[in-house]
Amino acid sequence: MIISLLTSVLSITLRAGTSLVYATVGEIYTERSGILNLGLEGMMLMGAVTAFATAYYSGSVGLGLVVALAVGAMLAAIHAFLTVTMRANQVVSGLSITLFGSGLASFLGQRLGPVSNNYYLVGMVGPKFTPIRIPWLSKIPVLGALFSQDILTYLVYLLVPLAWFYLYKTREGLNLRAVGENPQTADAMGINVTRTRYLYTVFGGMLAGLGGAHLSLAYTPGWTENLTGGRGWIVIALVIFAMWNPARAILGAILFGGINAVQFRIQAAGTTIPAEFLNMLPYLLTILVLIVMTWWEALSKRIGAPAALGNAYMREDK
Repeated sequence: MIISLLTSVLSITLRAGTSLVYATVGEIYTERSGILNLGLEGMMLMGAVTAFATAYYSGSVGLGLVVALAVGAMLAAIHAFLTVTMRANQVVSGLSITLFGSGLASFLGQRLGPVSNNYYLVGMVGPKFTPIRIPWLSKIPVLGALFSQDILTYLVYLLVPLAWFYLYKTREGLNLRAVGENPQTADAMGINVTRTRYLYTVFGGMLAGLGGAHLSLAYTPGWTENLTGGRGWIVIALVIFAMWNPARAILGAILFGGINAVQFRIQAAGTTIPAEFLNMLPYLLTILVLIVMTWWEALSKRIGAPAALGNAYMREDK
């Protein structure tokens, strides 16, 4: 009984955290270039609605992913144009992207959500990613949950180490960190600051769109209003918790996903605690843990955002 419970909680934890890992790794790369992107919520929502709509009408989840990646890239490109080329305030630009993306996703999803059928609501059902069980490994007690996931969750197992290796062990990663720390010096070294910031802002937007696609095609297949449930804002906190390190991004995602899994099990077991309070717990406890961890890391002088984060740069400024 206990083993079954732990396996179930671990499985839900991984699925709930997958979308957060994608968006967090993407935002880490964006912020490492010196660009703050607060438009993640809008990008994830647009990724979710376009991925589901495309998969529903085309019958292809793969095409749905491609569209989600493209939509995330386009919204991020707008943010990059405003902040890098036009040197607009990065906070204002990001919030505008969130408002625009949220509103457009709501409009586009009007015909995709649950519809009334006499006395109950029926959601539109389309293609979705289903768990793929790896022979033998999926039968391991508790840890078997690691090998009974959908393909997008399996890709996270590869994404995190590759993202860490690229950032800390390659010349391109060194150039990226240099741009985020001191764009003037990076420019003097021959690094194209503008191109770097565009590239990684768009890359971050693509991963945010992919995170949204996972929500609508795998975690909770379908579309409902505000499907992300504020995950885009949680990602901003997780980036700080991860100290801009992709290897730690998965820890924050597991934290959120684990609390989410526990509250689901509590509701399923039956309780007198209001469902609204339980639904709030993952966000509340995640924020509290992030505050404590950030405070501890600040005291130990281990935390530090990229020095040029939020600062516009043009070569004429030298």
